[in-house]
Amino acid sequence: MNLLNMAKKSVDIVSSHWDLNHTHPSACQGQRLFEKLLQLTSQNIEIKLVSDVTADSKVLEALKLKGAEVTYMNMTAYNKGRLQSSFWIVDKQHVYIGSAGLDWQSLGQMKELGVIFYNCSCLVLDLQRIFALYSSLKFKSRVPQTWSKRLYGVYDNEKKLQLQLNETKSQAFVSNSPKLFCPKNRSFDIDAIYSVIDDAKQYVYIAVMDYLPISSTSTKRTYWPDLDGKIREALVLRSVRVRLLISFWKETDPLTFNFISSLKAICTEIANCSLKVKFFDLERENACATKEQKNHTFPRLNRNKYMVTDGAAYIGNFDWVGNDFTQNAGTGLVINQADVRNNRSIIKQLKDVFERDWYSPYAKTLQPTKQPNCSSLFKLKPPSNKTATDRAGGKEAWSV
Repeated sequence: MNLLNMAKKSVDIVSSHWDLNHTHPSACQGQRLFEKLLQLTSQNIEIKLVSDVTADSKVLEALKLKGAEVTYMNMTAYNKGRLQSSFWIVDKQHVYIGSAGLDWQSLGQMKELGVIFYNCSCLVLDLQRIFALYSSLKFKSRVPQTWSKRLYGVYDNEKKLQLQLNETKSQAFVSNSPKLFCPKNRSFDIDAIYSVIDDAKQYVYIAVMDYLPISSTSTKRTYWPDLDGKIREALVLRSVRVRLLISFWKETDPLTFNFISSLKAICTEIANCSLKVKFFDLERENACATKEQKNHTFPRLNRNKYMVTDGAAYIGNFDWVGNDFTQNAGTGLVINQADVRNNRSIIKQLKDVFERDWYSPYAKTLQPTKQPNCSSLFKLKPPSNKTATDRAGGKEAWSV
């Protein structure tokens, strides 16, 4: 709402979901945003919106009738995928990028995380080119063989934007997925994540809704080692501490626990190899609800999609699942900061968020049984003698 209240000339939004109206009490936040967007269209503010072609949205149709320009991307035709990007550009000066989409559940039911840049036209210029790339695909059934130079990246992993963020000397660049959507000078999301992990000297903290190094088609599933292998490399070859915080919900693939067990096993009897994993569960009491009960409730999830190290952060739109990076459209942001002692630095803030969640009562070590979709059938690993405590409130947390 703050971004929209600042808008004087233009608002550009990319979102995979556009469902801001519902009778649920927590839908009021989405309704407020919808009303504000309708108000802006009547104030001669240019509104441009990008959505996946599969979105059947009354919100988009209503905004279109009021004068908003709506572009539908057919990711199924381009790459057999879907649009997952989520970012806002306001007046070509201010930016939001993160996990939240424009639907009432994302705004009122889910635990999302993003970052806002105010008065940062240089970064906006780069993100604006990704928005322009999406818009250029309007009415096209295939991706062009060569991209216009106007869509080339301005900054990448080799040439980062130098800037001050919260009084902290920083570097930043925007990445993109899939590889098909990376014109010249645009870093691929996987390469961006590699750069963050490779620069880590002490620790890598990862928070995602789903972790599954598998790439699936309608006929087969294959191992997708890109990120899983990079974690193993950091653990074994460089002795970097790794913490994985993964959401636990009814759609969690049972194979997730197999891969986590495999990651843990690699540290067996290796000095200075430290991997810890916790599952974040906001719905333990409802996980085994009857079908009738579930029809009247909506899931609450931790949908964060970020990574933070001792010197950098990556905030994106994807879970760490093979198909997301290989097929879907998403955008990431990398921020490097040398001095992270400043309490206002992005790195320090993200580290604090991760540790708050890590030591919260919702983060637990689970021992899967043969029925992984019902969390009451998982056994909590009892705390050791050195039980961790929540730094904020002194609440007990289960140890790993």
